[in-house]
Amino acid sequence: MKPSRLLPLLLALLKFVSSMLLASPAYELHRDEYLYLNYGQHLAWGYLEVPPLTALQSWLTLALGGGWFWVKFWPVLWGSLTVYVVARAAQRLGGGSWAVALAGLCYLVGAYARLNFLFQPNSFEVLAFTAVCYLLIRYQQDARPRWWLGIGALLGLALLNKYSALFFIAALGLAVLLTPLRRALATRDFWLGATLALLLWLPNLLWQLQHGIPFRHHMELLHDTQLVNVSAADFWQDQLLMNLPGLWVWAAGLVALLVGSLRPYRAVGLVFCGGLLLLTLLHGKNYYTLGYYPILLAAGAVWWEQRWAERPKAARILRPALLLLPLLLALPVLPLLFTLEPPARMQALGPRYQSTGAFRWEDGRNHTLPQDFADMLGWRELADKTWAAYQTLPAATRAHTLVLAANYGQAGAINYYNRHRSMPVAHSFNGSYLFWQNQMPAQPWLYVLLIDDEPDNLTAHFRSFCRVGEVRNPYARERGTAILLGTGPDSALVQRIGQERRQGLAEWGEF
Repeated sequence: MKPSRLLPLLLALLKFVSSMLLASPAYELHRDEYLYLNYGQHLAWGYLEVPPLTALQSWLTLALGGGWFWVKFWPVLWGSLTVYVVARAAQRLGGGSWAVALAGLCYLVGAYARLNFLFQPNSFEVLAFTAVCYLLIRYQQDARPRWWLGIGALLGLALLNKYSALFFIAALGLAVLLTPLRRALATRDFWLGATLALLLWLPNLLWQLQHGIPFRHHMELLHDTQLVNVSAADFWQDQLLMNLPGLWVWAAGLVALLVGSLRPYRAVGLVFCGGLLLLTLLHGKNYYTLGYYPILLAAGAVWWEQRWAERPKAARILRPALLLLPLLLALPVLPLLFTLEPPARMQALGPRYQSTGAFRWEDGRNHTLPQDFADMLGWRELADKTWAAYQTLPAATRAHTLVLAANYGQAGAINYYNRHRSMPVAHSFNGSYLFWQNQMPAQPWLYVLLIDDEPDNLTAHFRSFCRVGEVRNPYARERGTAILLGTGPDSALVQRIGQERRQGLAEWGEF
């Protein structure tokens, strides 16, 4: 192994081990993780929420048993590879071991600690964006055709992973046009890379067209229910908070790329500027930007190393101390970066962090726990109580039971924790579950297990209807969610269920 590869590999290993070991057992999987895991049982070229790359990881996870380790394996793997790419980028920009270690440590103690712990498309997105910027640097150092092919492959996979890659591509295109890289537009290599990206994305693009472009409705829902609560001031406050331990590094890196010693690679800095501008104007969520920062950590670490090279005496004393600075800056917010503290302790710490916005949910209000933490509680309780209710039904008629949940988190959790039990899968009219109704039990339904808040005007549609359980975890976002059992649903209710599904599909553009 080349000595230059050893330190980046050690940083990647540290990332993998720390992510797996620093999680409190008090927390379960996240709401979104249950949805994405269900993708693995419904492989397709697209879904209402995201493209298909996550589904492939879900399929492999379930094939390996679906345990906690394998669910977390993918985001932790992508995060570890990102650390490696950041470290290699620092080396390519002229940095030595100190710069490599600084860039890697800043990544390890930034918001990526939390991001790379959740089985969501975001971790691969950060890796893809960082690797594209790394290959831009390689291309400017050694204009080989393979770098554009690599960029095309990464962008194609990024588009198969998450549609926000379109914003990154727009920022990248602007950066190419505004720098000498625009000369590459006249080369065959550039267009081969662009063609490769399009070919990789093409199956999902065709899926979107065949299903009425549901991406548009997804963006409308995000805007109306979540992004409307994102102000520019809150957005930028969150940027500083998420990257606080490495602020002095990535900010220096941005300046160095745009007007300083690393200006030959200013296209990378312009990608950051263009991406952040787009997301600010479009009221993007705070974490949408995280793929733009890692390469700046590499550039900033190199810049600081260059400055200390001019002051060798001071460097011998201060450089080791500065390696500890990201850790010291991260210490006050470690409970926000890792799920270290159980819910009761996090609630007690709440007043300390209220002003940071970390406890602000998508509704724009502060709560007792960060939203991600509250979304990792109460799911096993819900699944077990649904199973217990199902077990009370006569064995001979259980197969004629419809389990219907109000949202994808509830349906996904019930299916995940009951995956080895003999129980009908849970359905929902929320998100991609609209497409998965072919697994509904055959009619007539004798029983309906409804997972929801107490609904109105349903009692009259059943011979009997009662609450048989609810989520009682005081810290769960799903606290109070009821498990309701209805016996003998009438034909009007059956028609209503079918109508709600058709309306849901129509809203997404699927008729």
